[in-house]
Amino acid sequence: MRNALQPAQSQQTPAAEPESSALGELPEWDLSDLYSGPEDKALTADVARSADLAKAFQERWAGTLAEAAEKTGDDGLGAAIEAYEAIEELMGRIMSFAGLHYYGDTSDEARGKLYGDLASRITDASSHLLFFSLEMNRIDETMMAEAMERDDRLAHYRPWVEDLRKDRPFQLEDRLEQLFLEKSQTAAGAWSRLYDETLTHMRFDAGQGEPLPLEPALNLLMDGDPQVRADAAAGLTGGFRAHIRTFTLITNTLAKDLEISQRWRGFEDIADGRHLANRVEKEVVDALEEAVVNAYPRLSYRYYAMKAKWLGMDRLNHWDRNAPLPTASREIIGWETARQTVLDAYGGFDPRMAEIASDFFDKNWIDAPSRAGKASGAFSHPTVPSAHPYVLLNYQGRPRDVMVLAHELGHGVHQVLAARQGALMADTPLTLAETASVFGEMLTFRSLLDRTSDPAQRKAMLAGKVEDMINTVIRQITFYRFERKVHTARREGELTSDQIGRFWMEVQAESLGPAVQLNEGYEAWWAYVKHFIASPFYVYAYAFGDCLVNSLYAVYQNASDGFADRYLDMLAAGGTKHHSELLAPFGLDASDPAFWTKGLSMLEGLIDELEAADREA
Repeated sequence: MRNALQPAQSQQTPAAEPESSALGELPEWDLSDLYSGPEDKALTADVARSADLAKAFQERWAGTLAEAAEKTGDDGLGAAIEAYEAIEELMGRIMSFAGLHYYGDTSDEARGKLYGDLASRITDASSHLLFFSLEMNRIDETMMAEAMERDDRLAHYRPWVEDLRKDRPFQLEDRLEQLFLEKSQTAAGAWSRLYDETLTHMRFDAGQGEPLPLEPALNLLMDGDPQVRADAAAGLTGGFRAHIRTFTLITNTLAKDLEISQRWRGFEDIADGRHLANRVEKEVVDALEEAVVNAYPRLSYRYYAMKAKWLGMDRLNHWDRNAPLPTASREIIGWETARQTVLDAYGGFDPRMAEIASDFFDKNWIDAPSRAGKASGAFSHPTVPSAHPYVLLNYQGRPRDVMVLAHELGHGVHQVLAARQGALMADTPLTLAETASVFGEMLTFRSLLDRTSDPAQRKAMLAGKVEDMINTVIRQITFYRFERKVHTARREGELTSDQIGRFWMEVQAESLGPAVQLNEGYEAWWAYVKHFIASPFYVYAYAFGDCLVNSLYAVYQNASDGFADRYLDMLAAGGTKHHSELLAPFGLDASDPAFWTKGLSMLEGLIDELEAADREA
């Protein structure tokens, strides 16, 4: 079942709120392609139907799958999977609507209740399906291989079956699996919701008169006035500290909850469950982490030393990291300009990408305005193959907002193309789910850069891109290392806020280097990173995707005809292929340690270009 509360999320932050008239008319999404609203009779009927179908499925197939593996047609295993997929699709539609409706205003108690009630109903119905994957994995290897040869309907699902069987060593006995499923409503899911609603209701005294929600307060850190940034940082620190015990309790509880699950399932490393879900080997992630850590001095250390000089400072305060350069454009980019910029960049690569992306604008698949209560950040949710993705933004007209739009539309194009694989095989592992989004950003950035001739503006754009890449690669690996410290230490006992804060300061100092001053209060800033709560160890997927795209883009720049076809085929594969199969047509191999060094070299090259421009100035 697709979880509407864990969509593909952007790690980037929009900018400070401008006058709405400068933005133009911002679109709001139309969820009626799922359901017309909470009172839609079709929604009520589908919830009831999903429960009936799940019960009927259990009655028809439980205890018979080994026999079905020896048959074909409507009594064969392929027919069983088709029926299972149809129920998953229906449940996914229900929960996609519930989640998107909730994210439109998480402060609305009625929306929260609807989401909670539907999640409970669907979880109860899902308990009747739980036997299926467990019983599938008890079928003998030889019997399954013979069934694949005999049953064409089963053979269609070969990638899903092979993926499913990778979970075999970590499955529990049926009743325990059912307990884990049902308790999820009052365990991780409930604590994650508490975190979301706490953060949504927080207000920060950021020196702007009225206290601000998190998103606008964070965005003041990109203001051109150093005092505005300092005041915002003080307000953020005060807000995080006021709730730090709540966030510490949530973190302790979720880390322990994950440890219990991992221990019962027999995982050894604290992140093994995430690696398995991502279908990526631990050794590959370790190689990525090592390559990034080794590159700290020549990437983040070097860049922040240059930026401190540009801003006339000996050292940057932690709140100055994302400050604009004095030469950066302050122009507000209207929605129509942003739309055309991204579509032109996509169309310049391949018209098919622009055509798919156009649907998001033309058919109200985007919710762009920043509203009170609306979820912060940005994401593209795939929903279900019979519908289409929806994109959430908090668009405020800065250059980085255009990059966020390009990023999320990359996800959207990927999700549209992969939908042809069906509900069970459309989802892409998180490590590759960031490929299209980061590639879309790169296309848009290069398009904008090619159209800019003013040296000062080019420098500002290059610096902005370097910062985005540092935030995507260096910062996300830093987050991963922080999570590893927290989850490792939690195995020895409950952690205090001071302990968690110390881990945060250690990894930040290590990654940012001597040119960044980590001021008092920064030890509480781990509290606003939602990925730590909703998706433990998700964060390395961003670094994986960025480095992969850097390598992929280098191939594109030197490729002959046919690259776009291979690229779109890769996206359309969804979850049917391992990363090694998907990258092979491009001559890339993520298991080779040199692969990550190659990916980081593009970021290093941009820093070299900035350094050269400094020498020439």
